[in-house]
Amino acid sequence: MEKQYDILVAGAGYAGAVAARALAEKGKKVLVLERRDHIGGNAYDCPDESGVLIHKYGPHIFHTNDKRVFDFLSRFTGWRRYQHRVIANIPRDNPEVVPARKKTDGRFFFPVPFNLDSLKNAFGMEEGARLGQKLLDAYPAQSQVTILELRRNPDPEIAAIADYVYGHVFVRYTMKQWGQTPEEIDPNTTARVPVRLSQDDRYFQDAYQGMPLEGYTRMFERMLDHPNIEVRLGVDARPILKEARVPVIYTGQVDELFNFQFGPLPYRTLDFRFETLSQDCFQTHATVNYTVDEDFTRITEFKHLTGQVLPGVTTIVKEYSRAYAGAEGEIPYYAIINPENNALYARYRAEADKQPNLYLLGRLAEYKYYNMDAIAGRALELADRL
Repeated sequence: MEKQYDILVAGAGYAGAVAARALAEKGKKVLVLERRDHIGGNAYDCPDESGVLIHKYGPHIFHTNDKRVFDFLSRFTGWRRYQHRVIANIPRDNPEVVPARKKTDGRFFFPVPFNLDSLKNAFGMEEGARLGQKLLDAYPAQSQVTILELRRNPDPEIAAIADYVYGHVFVRYTMKQWGQTPEEIDPNTTARVPVRLSQDDRYFQDAYQGMPLEGYTRMFERMLDHPNIEVRLGVDARPILKEARVPVIYTGQVDELFNFQFGPLPYRTLDFRFETLSQDCFQTHATVNYTVDEDFTRITEFKHLTGQVLPGVTTIVKEYSRAYAGAEGEIPYYAIINPENNALYARYRAEADKQPNLYLLGRLAEYKYYNMDAIAGRALELADRL
């Protein structure tokens, strides 16, 4: 290599970029190698042909309770005040759906996670209020109660609420997202599905919430703009890493790093179908979940997220989940966490541990699901250790 570097980083997404900047500020010379033709990883955003700022790899909404992470990122971006709200879109004529009061074009809507307003939308104002009061009499106001807790309640109507939420919010959506039957869905996951005993319809309740004022890509550009950082795009880091004599932070697929020698780790991938429409607005919320019908899981309309003012045009994206096959162009989004896959990952982790200068960081390298703030926090911690 024509220059001397102290650290090599494979990947310019959250994990790689945050670690690179933190290390550069500690005086380390960092080379960032990114296989794609852009920085930002899956958080990358860009204008589409109509001028709408889209998230190319699906919607990303920032939220955190970690002040260190928030303060760090705030050095590279201002924030648009935004609190994410999601509604479920359910067909009115579904035989299992209790007739609701909010009906539009044969469908009705309620906030997700399920809350006291959701009860009124699903069962009507009077009945929903009565059931909501039953919940408030049994559990503390403003709390979250899981389906498991509700099912254990001796009152059959409260137990029936849990069954309703399971059937209309969780089970079919999960079947589409993970390609599972109800019998295959982990009961522990089902048990954690919450019902909120409040009218708080925010999807997240973190202390810090917002969207980067100029977009994620601009935030990453500023983050990587440091005299101690060099970024090379369109470069597969793996051949270079084998020759490295300095610490390496690897954020890609760990099974790919070791040439799939123990077999591929299973993932779910997503197909995104973008549609540009000649209208100001398509839906009332940024994200609408289709929890009962449709092949896609949700529709996101980006202008709600970004606050972009662009009259007469809007762009939406529909998400379709399926098994990751490793084909050209496919992206592994979600690790399928179970004992068998964890055991397979452990074999790859053991191989990585044999290389004292190799540090695995991120969703793909650690075979875990991380929110953006969590991986930024881990990147800062790793930089501290290095």
